[in-house]
Amino acid sequence: MTADVPTILATSAFLHSGGRGAFDLRPGRAHWLAAELANTTTPRICFLGQAGGDAEARIGAYYAAFAGTEFVASHLQLFPMPNVADIRAHLLAQDVIWVGGGSVANLCAVWRVHGVDEILHEAWQAGVVLGGVSAGSICWHVGGSTDSFGPELRGFTDGLGFLPFSNGVHYDAEERRRPMMHELIASGMLPDGYATDDGAGLIFRGTSLSEAVADHEGPRGYELRRAPDGSVRETPLPTRVLT
Repeated sequence: MTADVPTILATSAFLHSGGRGAFDLRPGRAHWLAAELANTTTPRICFLGQAGGDAEARIGAYYAAFAGTEFVASHLQLFPMPNVADIRAHLLAQDVIWVGGGSVANLCAVWRVHGVDEILHEAWQAGVVLGGVSAGSICWHVGGSTDSFGPELRGFTDGLGFLPFSNGVHYDAEERRRPMMHELIASGMLPDGYATDDGAGLIFRGTSLSEAVADHEGPRGYELRRAPDGSVRETPLPTRVLT
C-alpha cells in the first residue's frame, strides 16, 4: 500500500528499548505511525543507515527490533558497495523507508554519489512514506544544526530540500540545539522551519506540515519563524500523543 499523498515523517523519535541491552529493541510508536500513514498493517520497511556508515551492529539492531512483528524488514547498504542489485526497484517496492541517525552531511553526499537522492524523491512521489530520526529527519529539509563536522554544532545547508524548511532535531536534549537553530535562522543561513524535542515528530503531506506528534507525554514540535526585526519567533505546536 502507499500513502494517499507524498508523506514524510521527520522525527527525533527512536526505537523502543526494552531495557535488557543494546539489542533489546522494538519498533517505536513513530514506526507504527509510518505504517498507518502508508495505509498498511503489514508494512515493508527498509532501513538506510548511511549516516552511521552502514554499521553492521546498527543494521542488526534494526532487524532484531522488527523480528516477530508485522513489519517486513530489509535494508539498503552502500558501504562498501550496494547490497542489492537494483536500488531503485528495491526502494520503490517498500511501504516505508526509515533513515537512521549519524552524520547528515555524509549521508546526503553518499546518496548523491549513488543517485539515491533522485530515487528517494521518486519513491516519495509514488506514496512510499519517507521517515527517519535525527540525520534521517534533517536530510529531507534544506538543512539544520548538525555535529557532522565535529562536536561543536554547525549549520548544514545541503539537505535534499524535498521540504523547503529548516529542521532542528533533539531540540530539548542538547543544550546548544535550540540557540543554534535561532542563530542560523536569524542570520539567514537557514530558512524558517520546525524543530522537535526527543520523542516528537512532524508529519508532512506534500510540503505542508500536517501534524506534530509525540511517542509520550511532554515532547513537542515547534515552528520557527524569522521576524522582521531579525529575531526568531518560536511557537509550540499542538502535539498529539501517539497510542
